[in-house]
Amino acid sequence: MNNLFDNEKEQQPDENLANEEKSEDNSSVSTETAENEIDSESSAVSEETADEVDPHQQEIDNLKEEVKSQEDKYLKLYAEFENFKRRNKQEIDLNNKYKEQKFTEDLLPVIDNLERAMDIEGETEAFASLKKGVEMVYNDFLNIFSKHDITVIESTGKEFDPNVHQAVMTEPSKEGSGVVIEEFQKGYMLKDRVIRPSMVKVSE
Repeated sequence: MNNLFDNEKEQQPDENLANEEKSEDNSSVSTETAENEIDSESSAVSEETADEVDPHQQEIDNLKEEVKSQEDKYLKLYAEFENFKRRNKQEIDLNNKYKEQKFTEDLLPVIDNLERAMDIEGETEAFASLKKGVEMVYNDFLNIFSKHDITVIESTGKEFDPNVHQAVMTEPSKEGSGVVIEEFQKGYMLKDRVIRPSMVKVSE
């Protein structure tokens, strides 16, 4: 009997040891589970934080967009101003180039009258002297015109050009069609601009 009790007592410590080991195992499992849950929660928090918009970054992005918008407006305004300066310069250059046009137009009737006076025929010496004086004045006008790039448009015998000639009559001619056969009024140009086209008769 005593031996039997002794054996049972000897076996109890082993059972206690086994229970302790199981407890340790369970504790270890519980610890691992808790750590996994913490890691999961940390990951979830990190994802939520990543998904959230940083207000400072948002403000920076907004400022960048505003700067870009203002820069685009500036570049557009600058381009418009440059175009305005270019057009203004072209207009000034054009006005300077043809600034004498009005002056020339006012003088053309005087030239026409001088030409008509030179076409009058007379036999007296006084008339001849007067006509010579008119021719001198006329030539002086032509010299002044030449200095200011005002030139006479060539017409008679030239091919009809609607850019510089104004046909007021047509007539059959041995010259062929489209040729200026008579000039009724001289035309003039200021540089490359027609001040007044030549009034002509054109062959059919």
